[in-house]
Amino acid sequence: MTFNEFNLKEDLQKAIDSAGFQEPSPIQEKAIPVVLSGKDIVGQAQTGTGKTAAFGLPILNMMKCDGSVEAVIIVPTRELAMQVSDEIFRFGKFLGINTATVYGGQSYSRQLKNISNASVLIATPGRFLDLLRDKKINIKPSYVVLDEADEMLDMGFLDDIKEIFTFMPDARQTVLFSATMPTAIKNLAKTILVEPEFITITKKEVTNSKITQTYYVVDEHERDDALIRLFDFKNPDKSIIFCRTKKEVDRLSTFLVSLGYMAKGLHGDMEQRQREEAIRAFKTSKLEILIATDVAARGLDVSDVTHVFNYHLPFDSESYVHRIGRTGRAGKEGMAVSIVTPHEFRMLKKIEKTTGSKLEAKQVPNISSVKEKKVTDLKQKITNQDVKDHALQLVEDLKEEFDISTIAFKLASMISESTYVKGNNKIGKSENDIERLIERAKNSSGSDKRGGNRNSRGGHRGGSRNGSRGGSNGRRDSRNRDSRGPRGGSSSGGSRNRRRD
Repeated sequence: MTFNEFNLKEDLQKAIDSAGFQEPSPIQEKAIPVVLSGKDIVGQAQTGTGKTAAFGLPILNMMKCDGSVEAVIIVPTRELAMQVSDEIFRFGKFLGINTATVYGGQSYSRQLKNISNASVLIATPGRFLDLLRDKKINIKPSYVVLDEADEMLDMGFLDDIKEIFTFMPDARQTVLFSATMPTAIKNLAKTILVEPEFITITKKEVTNSKITQTYYVVDEHERDDALIRLFDFKNPDKSIIFCRTKKEVDRLSTFLVSLGYMAKGLHGDMEQRQREEAIRAFKTSKLEILIATDVAARGLDVSDVTHVFNYHLPFDSESYVHRIGRTGRAGKEGMAVSIVTPHEFRMLKKIEKTTGSKLEAKQVPNISSVKEKKVTDLKQKITNQDVKDHALQLVEDLKEEFDISTIAFKLASMISESTYVKGNNKIGKSENDIERLIERAKNSSGSDKRGGNRNSRGGHRGGSRNGSRGGSNGRRDSRNRDSRGPRGGSSSGGSRNRRRD
């Protein structure tokens, strides 16, 4: 199905179209009609499944936009608060929706000013409860969303959540999302929701099963060499390379063009005309490689992308799902290839866990392996080649000067130049190195589980209940918004009230 089938408001559908979204994800397809019907829901879905749109779109569609805070979205961390705020603002921009983001460590006065002009409030539990307890705000939202409920439980916020709901009006629609459903979350759902409908998205529904996902472990200085070697080996027909920053896109596109590849970059600093030219060239196969940031590639709908390369892993699992979803479209098979360093292994394992995907570890092929494959492909190409009339005439002309074997050797010498492989013979980590990294990641994960919750609860008892992870690290430079994928966007203060210019 398409988003048009939900029959949403015209200005909301306009925002969906401008964001490039066409087909809803499984959680969106199941949850949006239920939320639109006015029912409470409990959704069990992993990060990266499109939950924000699953609850955000129907709520925005039902809002009156009367100048009051009509919706509250409670999330565990400041990072997620900023991400959700970006998404809600983007979907509500044609409706005149303002968002305010509230978390600890920032000015109360500034946050209160922004809340007074907001339609949607996105908050972490600690600061939100402080504002309610101190009667600094008096809001009666019609819609309340509790996102990542199990993470809030792990961080020690369960009691805060229960108290927050004592300040919420009885006449409200409540949505709860959680990746897992421990007993405490089930009991919470019974307390704060009324006859909810339960929606579950299994891990296998998160990513397309027709996409083969692999990764190659290299040292930082080997990324370019590994990328070229993998291109030589895989010989993709049409591919997208994802980078984290605009600067990276520009450097890599220049580098690939210098090597003779038909490649162009795509990022937010490019003029609209340049963007359209690059996308048009890619769609019509005048380009074989598009190098893009996460934000720039949103809405890119090209059905014949054979490979997606992650030059760097993205900062979160949702971006990974969006990236690899550019391949394996329209029922076709696709390949997702990630280049990672040992330092990125923790992020790799988190992606596997939250998306339910299994990424296969592989070694970067050496020169002899690539050459063997190139020769095999060339032989197959020669075998499949039809004999043309003009070729017959050319051979007849050459036979006046050379015998047939010499002609064959000369022609073979010309075309076999394509099997030449450049670079170092060995690139990246060996199989044994990768196995050790996998084992180390397993052991590290086990120790994190034993000690992680105590640390987060300790911080909570010490007075920092805002759920944020770090001080000013959450701040972003709005000029480099593309560099952080869907978490980009400016955050000059703890609360953001977005207005249309």
